[in-house]
This record gives sequence, C-alpha cells and structure tokens, in this order.
Amino acid sequence: MDSARISTQARRGVVRDALGIAIASGAYAVSFGAISTAAGLSLLQTCALSVLMFTGASQFALVGIVGAGGSVWAGAATAALLGSRNALYGVRLSSILDRSGLRRLLAAHLVIDETTAMAIARESPAEGRFAFWATGAALFSLWNLGTLVGALATDLVPDPKVFGLDAAPPAAFLALLAPQLRAREPMAIALAAGVVALACLPFVPAGIPLLIVALIVALFGVLRSRA
Repeated sequence: MDSARISTQARRGVVRDALGIAIASGAYAVSFGAISTAAGLSLLQTCALSVLMFTGASQFALVGIVGAGGSVWAGAATAALLGSRNALYGVRLSSILDRSGLRRLLAAHLVIDETTAMAIARESPAEGRFAFWATGAALFSLWNLGTLVGALATDLVPDPKVFGLDAAPPAAFLALLAPQLRAREPMAIALAAGVVALACLPFVPAGIPLLIVALIVALFGVLRSRA
C-alpha cells in the first residue's frame, strides 16, 4: 500500500494538516447549513447539497442566489460554472492518484481546492495520494456534519434572518476573494467584475449578474491563455 512507503512522521504531519483544514471547513459549513435553510431550502435539500455537490463556493453561490429571489436554474448554472475549476484540478491530480473504477469516481467527488493543494504539495506520489485521501475523508465528514448542525440550529429560531445570515454569502465570497487581491491585475479584474454586475443588476433577475460576470471572466481567462 502507498501508506507503507511513507514514514510515520510524514503520515502524522499529513493527518495533522488534514484535520486542521477539516475543522476550519466544518465550522464554515455550519454557516452554510444555516444560510441554506434561511434561504428556504429544507433540511434534506441542504444536507443533500453538501453530500452531492461538496464544493463550498458553489454551494454558497446557489443558496445565495436562491435566497436573494433568483431562480434555481440561475443558481445551479452559477454553481456549475464555479465548480468547473475542479475539472482542471482533476487533470493535474490524475497522474498522482492513478486510480480506476469506483475509486476513480470517489476520487473525482473529492477533488476540491483543499485536497488538490494537499496532494500536490507532497514530495512523492505516495505521499500525495495519502494526503489527498486523508484530507478528502476528513473534509467530507466534517463539512457534512457542520452543514447538519447549522441546518438544525435554524430550526430552533423562528426567523434566522434576524441574525443577519442573509449577509453571510457575500461576506463569505469577500473572505475567499480578499487574499487574491494583493496584485494589480486581480484587483482590476475584481473591480471590473463589480462594475459589470452593478450595471446588469437593474435589467436582469437576481443571480444572473453573477453568472454574466463569471462567463466574462472565464472568457477573459481563455483569451489570455491563448495570447
């Protein structure tokens, strides 16, 4: 097995890092569970999103759009577009994981930002595989547990919006975006995206401005890669 070729110290380091990431994500998932039910999704729908979609940014996008009055289709389209980056991660990880059959399908479901970062940061393919599976298992478990806790908590509150949970999706996106705005180009792209979204806002249904901006940014990325 891969783990047999990894030192005990390396395994402990991976497990420690994986648990640290999973605990932080689990706490974040509590807010997702609360926001999702506050947006009108049922407990079952909220938990199903975390089990079946399992990619935080896409989940927040979907419930944020639905909670703002947008259509489910607009939310789903935006979530799919945001989640498409995981396909690129899969291409990078294919040489490390080297799996087929059902394990390949399971691995594909666990391909997200954190598992990819943990896998490619290791010195050997064996360590990368161990880091991927350890991080994926820990994250999936605590993300879904956090979602359930958050969703159940809102059942105890008559109106969850009194706690300002409707403001949490944009706040979450700002938190994800902030570390990327230290260079001029990302800052310029973010500002331009904001201008486009504000310009579209009066003319299209809720959720569509975000989808328009995502498509424009994706097109910009493709054109820039060919330049």
